[in-house]
Amino acid sequence: MAGKNPIAEKIHELTDRNLTFMHVCGTHEAAIARHGIRSLLPENLKIVMGPGCPVCITPQGEIDAALELAEKGCIIATYGDLLRVPGSNGSLESSGADVKVVQGVHKAVEIAKTTDKEVVFVSVGFETTAPTVAATLLTRPPENFSILSCHRLIPPAMDWLLAQGEASLNGFLLPGHVLVVTGLSEYRRFPVPQVVAGFEPDDILLGILMLVEQVREGAVRLDNAYPRAVFEEGNPKALEILHKVFEPCDVEWRGFPIIPKSGLKVREEFSAWDAQKKFGIEFKPTKKHAACICDKVLRGIASPTDCKLFGKVCTPRTPVGPCMVSHEGACKIWHHYHVKNI
Repeated sequence: MAGKNPIAEKIHELTDRNLTFMHVCGTHEAAIARHGIRSLLPENLKIVMGPGCPVCITPQGEIDAALELAEKGCIIATYGDLLRVPGSNGSLESSGADVKVVQGVHKAVEIAKTTDKEVVFVSVGFETTAPTVAATLLTRPPENFSILSCHRLIPPAMDWLLAQGEASLNGFLLPGHVLVVTGLSEYRRFPVPQVVAGFEPDDILLGILMLVEQVREGAVRLDNAYPRAVFEEGNPKALEILHKVFEPCDVEWRGFPIIPKSGLKVREEFSAWDAQKKFGIEFKPTKKHAACICDKVLRGIASPTDCKLFGKVCTPRTPVGPCMVSHEGACKIWHHYHVKNI
C-alpha cells in the first residue's frame, strides 16, 4: 500500500482505471528506482521509461563514426558513460585509441590547447547540454578542435511515440532540467496530459498525482510541478546560443527509425569545428544485437527484466546494449537497485 506518504495515498485514492505514464529522463528513472517509487503506486498505474538517456539513444553508427575518427589518429574526448557503448566492432574503451574522459566540452578544448593532434569531442545530450557546447564554439576554439554532434531534441521523439501508439500512453512526466532551458511552449501541442517534474521523490510523486488528476478531469494540458526552476519562457539566452550554432536535422535514434528534425547539426558558419565535415565522416545505419531489447525499453514497451540477457550475459561489467552502460540507462539502474519487474 501507499504507506504514510500523503501524495502516494492520494494517487491510490484517485486511480480508478489502468494508466500508463511515460517519463523521458534517465535522472527520473534513477530517482524512481532508488527511492522505490513504483512500490508506492497502485498496481493499475504504470510508469514506463522512454528515450531519456542520451547515451542510450546514440546509435551504433555514431559510435562507429567516433571509432573511425580514432583510427584517423584523433584524440577522442567524451563523457565516461560513452566509453563502453557498443558499436559494430567494439567500443571506444576497447579500441586501444587515445580516448580521454572529460567532464565537459571545455575540458576537451583545454586538451586541444596542449597538443598538435586533432581533438574531437563526441558531444551527446539533449537540450540541457547543447547550449554549453554551442557557447564553446562561439568562442572560436583552437583549429585542431572539433565536435562530433550527437545531440537530440526531446519533442520530436515524443511526436513519434504518440504517432506509433505502441505503449498506449495516458500522459508524460516531463524532465525538469530540459524544460529549464526550453520553457513550456514547445510542449503545449501534445494531445495528452503532461506534467513537468523535479527530481526529489515528492517532486516525482506530485507530478504523477497531477497526471492522474488530469485524466480524472478528462483534461489535456501542461502543468508545471517544478515552478521553482521551470518558467514559461525557459532560458532565452541559452536558446539563442543553441540556435545560433546548431540547426535541426533528421537523425536515427537507437531503437527508433530516423526521426525528422530530432537532431542538431552544426551550422555552416561553424563548420571548421564540425568533425563530420572536417574529416568526411558519415553516420551509417547499423543492425542491432538480435537478443538485446534496449530498443523496446527505450520505447516504453518493455522493462529491463523482460530481457533474457538481463543480469546474465548482460551486466554493467559486460554490457550487451547501451541501456546497461550509462548511469542514466534503465538496465543499469534496475541492475544496481535490484529492481524487479512490477
